[in-house]
Amino acid sequence: MKIEVWSDFVCPFCYIGKARLEEALKQFPNETVEVEYKSFELDPNAERNTKPVMHEHLAHKYGRSLEEARGMTANMTEQAKSVGLDFHFDTMIPTNTFAAHRVAQLANEKGLGKETAERFFKAVLTDSEDIGDHETITRLAVDAGLERSEVENVLNSDAYTEAVRMEEREAHEIGVQGVPFFVINRKYAVSGAQPTEVFVNGLQKAFDEENKPAFENLSTDDGAACTEDGCEVPSGKE
Repeated sequence: MKIEVWSDFVCPFCYIGKARLEEALKQFPNETVEVEYKSFELDPNAERNTKPVMHEHLAHKYGRSLEEARGMTANMTEQAKSVGLDFHFDTMIPTNTFAAHRVAQLANEKGLGKETAERFFKAVLTDSEDIGDHETITRLAVDAGLERSEVENVLNSDAYTEAVRMEEREAHEIGVQGVPFFVINRKYAVSGAQPTEVFVNGLQKAFDEENKPAFENLSTDDGAACTEDGCEVPSGKE
């Protein structure tokens, strides 16, 4: 079973959705599930090296007052707590995530996509780090298990630019309008940080589909048949 997850590292609901998916996966301990994190930028034009002004950023983006923006983040903070996450919007830094997504592509190639995504999410939403800063990205990626030299090579070039753009195009082609967006076995989709039971149901549907017989047997006991050992006539038939 494979789950593809489109998300952005500055997206609070993406981190919450990730936690809920992982909780659902614990209910399928005997099923091998591959989870692949894919690139999606909520604001490709976001600036780097900004200050911790998340509430001001949200108020401006959604046309709300600062008080209303704080109310929005208070709700997200409570949802985060329900899945064991700790958000700090007062010190969170809105920034550009393109470089981080390019490094995440490297991590996927090295089999460290999950670890790197977790490190990047926590850095932004819990530890208030600037995921747009190259040295910060490097340190976090190395913490996740990547080689420093390989990360620096990516950041000092345009490596994985097309890979990021391709996944973003793919997202739009399949109708992704917001993140997180989860696709299970290219058959079932879950949009947003849905409750854990929604993910459980999706996993169960995909599991049942994978293990469904190739044909549905509509036969009854009245059907006569021949095998290598001869022909059998159903009871009561001449």
